[in-house]
Amino acid sequence: MKSLAEFVREKREKTGLTIQALAKKCNISEELLEGIEASQELFLSVTVRQNLAKGLKCSAKEIKLYEKTFEPDKVNIETENWIKEQILHGEVEINCPKCGKPLVVKIEEMYDLEDNLCKEPKAHCSKCTFQIK
Repeated sequence: MKSLAEFVREKREKTGLTIQALAKKCNISEELLEGIEASQELFLSVTVRQNLAKGLKCSAKEIKLYEKTFEPDKVNIETENWIKEQILHGEVEINCPKCGKPLVVKIEEMYDLEDNLCKEPKAHCSKCTFQIK
């Protein structure tokens, strides 16, 4: 089966468009389109997928077939708890335990039923599907 990059490149070439022209037609950045065609982008947002489908004259479902499937990555509970502790202690430069790329981290602040502040660490990888909810 073709990769997303191969599919997009072939469809773009069949339409006779350059990367710049397709990016403009789809209202997405040239950098994003270059990343897709270089296999750096494996998952697309709904909006990007729909815009790209219009520009390539195909369906969004067809593009979705070539994207990587999303399967949440599981790590052992000790690793997940360590990451959560690091986030709560203010660490922002944490690497993904699956692929080694930087994690995007944040702390959600909520209040419980007794109006006590609760802090919940969250993280997701900047490249793969790893996340801590």
